[in-house]
Amino acid sequence: MDIGEMILTNPVSAPAQLESMSATGKLSEESMEQAAKDFESVFIHKLLDVMTESLGDFGFEKDGASKQVQGIFNMYMAREIANKGGFGLWKDIQNSLKALEANQSKAVSVDRKI
Repeated sequence: MDIGEMILTNPVSAPAQLESMSATGKLSEESMEQAAKDFESVFIHKLLDVMTESLGDFGFEKDGASKQVQGIFNMYMAREIANKGGFGLWKDIQNSLKALEANQSKAVSVDRKI
């Protein structure tokens, strides 16, 4: 492939607008809480990965299998930490989701009035 064919020379189309949240329905309280805990779990998993890398080898070999097992361990540890309360970040995420949903429903009602 020629690099000249890869260069953007035509105008870019305008971005498409997102569909409203009302089309998917409102999230239940439990699903919103679980989504917030899942997001915190991903954050904790990345934090554990960085902490593990900073520890060093302690004389153990780091082959592919041991790295994979360590990654799986970190994933389950992060999920368990988040489900047991985590750092409390999930509460802030859940409050943000509630506020976003409230603002979205107000915007939809205003759009319907117009």
